[in-house]
Amino acid sequence: MTVSDADKALVAGVGMIPFTKPGASENYDDMAARAVRLAIEDAGLAFADLKQAYAGYVYGDSTCGQKALYKVGMTGIPVINVNNNCSTGSTALWLARQAIESGAADCVLAFGFEQMRPGAIGSVFDDRPSPFAEFDAAVEKLAGDIQLPLAPRYFGGAGIEHMRRHGSRLEDFAAVRAKASRHAARNPLALFRQEITADDVMASPEIWPGAMHRLMACPPTCGAAAAVLVSRDFARRRGIDARVAIAAQSMTTDTPSTFESEDMMRLVGYDMTAAAARQVYEVAGIGPEDLDVVELHDCFAQNELITYEALGLCAPGGASQFIADGDNTYGGAIVTNPSGGLLSKGHPLGATGLAQCYELTHQLRGTAGERQVEDARLALQHNLGLGGACVVTLYEPA
Repeated sequence: MTVSDADKALVAGVGMIPFTKPGASENYDDMAARAVRLAIEDAGLAFADLKQAYAGYVYGDSTCGQKALYKVGMTGIPVINVNNNCSTGSTALWLARQAIESGAADCVLAFGFEQMRPGAIGSVFDDRPSPFAEFDAAVEKLAGDIQLPLAPRYFGGAGIEHMRRHGSRLEDFAAVRAKASRHAARNPLALFRQEITADDVMASPEIWPGAMHRLMACPPTCGAAAAVLVSRDFARRRGIDARVAIAAQSMTTDTPSTFESEDMMRLVGYDMTAAAARQVYEVAGIGPEDLDVVELHDCFAQNELITYEALGLCAPGGASQFIADGDNTYGGAIVTNPSGGLLSKGHPLGATGLAQCYELTHQLRGTAGERQVEDARLALQHNLGLGGACVVTLYEPA
């Protein structure tokens, strides 16, 4: 659905705290409260101005959002808790944007946080059917009985599929990870800021021989981020300098092709991504060639490479050349993950989507410091959760 400029949601304020390793962070409620305060302050507002709040987290008990928000203020507003796997933060943003555009509220908070444990992510409840049962069965059929945690099994298999079909190499994934480290070196909020080379990546331990090395995987991370969205009329009445608007946004979920295609890339969300991106481009009247900067869901280097093609940043099978030509970094066609992405910035599940919003808002404001993409005007965000949900968001100057 096309939205008039007068009805578009504006990003009035963003906040984010430095991401840290599990065990080194504050508790989730303190992290979230800090990020929320930063976003409200950035917007030049008070907590009492908020009409609704959407809280995103994956690992936590019910109403953790209220627990966190009550540290900032208690005005009786609705607080909705959101869990959509790794796309949780963007799902909260999607709901907040809808509230603004529909006229249900004129000032809405979306925030996300995660207090993670060390090691690979996995299920908490083992006494009931897993939402990944069908995915696990498909992976075993397509990739064999690989004894690995859920995420590297899925994305390692997707990388193998791309290598088989399009001739990409492990070295291409290593180059993606090295690029992420160069970008993160400029980001004071990133977890890993040390630059590494593609050779360093290839020298790291193998997780899956011939398919994945350890440094190709994002780390478990703790952190929080937040955004305040307002209507244009609210911004005008309050004199808010909201220079960034959500031009278009789409959320998609799995279709039969996820399983029926017998394609590991589709199993990890290729079709969801392509559909969401296509819907956003159509609503905004642009193409991927018009983009200046992209924050995409690089939970594994394999997924970043695959997502270049799903988003249309290059043609199917063109990702290796896209990387070799430097078109994914500064001086190239489209700067991808200037923040360092999940690979270097970290991936606290519920916070990731809002952290991407934080980065792209600063890029369009021209306040990204050493990470600034020159003359950035159109910014795309891609946040993926298996099981599944994909949110693609386009930002533009307000």
